[in-house]
Amino acid sequence: MFSSLMPQRREFYELLAAHSEKVAAGANATLRLINGLDDGGANAAALVAEVNLNEKNADEIKAKVISHLDMTLNVLQSVANAIDMYGIKQSTVEAREMASLSADACMRLNRAVAALGEKGRGAETLNLCKEVENIESKADKVQQKAIAALFQPGANVWQTMKMREFYSLQESVLDCCQDAAKMIEEILIENS
Repeated sequence: MFSSLMPQRREFYELLAAHSEKVAAGANATLRLINGLDDGGANAAALVAEVNLNEKNADEIKAKVISHLDMTLNVLQSVANAIDMYGIKQSTVEAREMASLSADACMRLNRAVAALGEKGRGAETLNLCKEVENIESKADKVQQKAIAALFQPGANVWQTMKMREFYSLQESVLDCCQDAAKMIEEILIENS
């Protein structure tokens, strides 16, 4: 299926690895952004700019390689931009946990992509992809808990709407990570 799209050249794996590094960097910047909200968000603008720069650089790489990884970074960019758009001034335990899970999943994707082009590292690549899928399942539970907490008696309707959308965006990052992991598994299987 992917063999016609995926050249058997080292350049392909190098481009895919460069792209996944941008995804991991974007996830880490988003994590720092969300964790920093409780400190007054002094670095918020710089961190949003960092996510945007990683997304722009990844788009340049994407011109050479079609990848689900780019969608992950696009959604990370949406999460970062939503903080300003929705006027989110403080993070929640669940938002921080989902950002941490996103960064973890992106780091594992990055490691899986790095191992993908190396002979004899197929099992490692598959294990990393399975770990990403497990992280996504954990994020589903965190999102459900976060949304349930929003609908407590006396909750502010506007805040509830904003945070529900924000949590949904965060979960979308993990969904994209899961899709990218499945793509990596398919590439590995097609090229084995």
